[in-house]
Amino acid sequence: MSGFAMAAASALWLGILTSVSPCPLATNITAISFVGRRTGSPVGVLVSGLLYILGRSTVYVAIAMLLVTSLLSAPRVSLTLQVWMNKLLGPILILVGMVMLGLVRIRFRGRGMSEQVQKRVERLGLAAALALGILFALSFCPVSATLFFGSLLPLAVKHESGVLLPLLYGIGTAVPVVVFAVVLAFGARWLGKVFERVTQAERWMRIVTGVVFVGVGIYMSLVYVYQVV
Repeated sequence: MSGFAMAAASALWLGILTSVSPCPLATNITAISFVGRRTGSPVGVLVSGLLYILGRSTVYVAIAMLLVTSLLSAPRVSLTLQVWMNKLLGPILILVGMVMLGLVRIRFRGRGMSEQVQKRVERLGLAAALALGILFALSFCPVSATLFFGSLLPLAVKHESGVLLPLLYGIGTAVPVVVFAVVLAFGARWLGKVFERVTQAERWMRIVTGVVFVGVGIYMSLVYVYQVV
């Protein structure tokens, strides 16, 4: 139980870290600002923020459920993962930690929201927030892809949790989004200051998490791979 509780806390933290990473944070603010400025009321901005959160979380849970369930449904694959997951998780955590620390760089070709997509979204009203949540969740950046596919999915497979851990991850990605939705609804002039503070905090959060990942990865490798601890 304690092991799963730690996994649940880790999934929530990975979601928060994903949401405040530069690329996802920028898309989050862009989406909420884009939809929010058309609602005309603070309540509308908050509702659009919640719909945006729902869109992102739904995508994360759907992808994780599909991959985790597929892997665990095949008896031979499931047995292999149960045997090898502890051995694989150590090196995976080391690699993810190195990416977060900037020691290993992964390049993605990101695409912004085209004018054609903007025009289509504008016609959806509040439902645009839900559509943008789904769209941006599918547009993985290097950090978000690393955290989701490199950390969350192995964790979900290890604990055979295709719903709860991804759901907690989705909730984690929603926390900063709610904050920015509130700021945008009740004081848009503070948005720049909040964005600057969160960006500064994200750098240290990422460094600390990267160091922890590398440390835990080394420990797990020593225990399960080399069996020297």
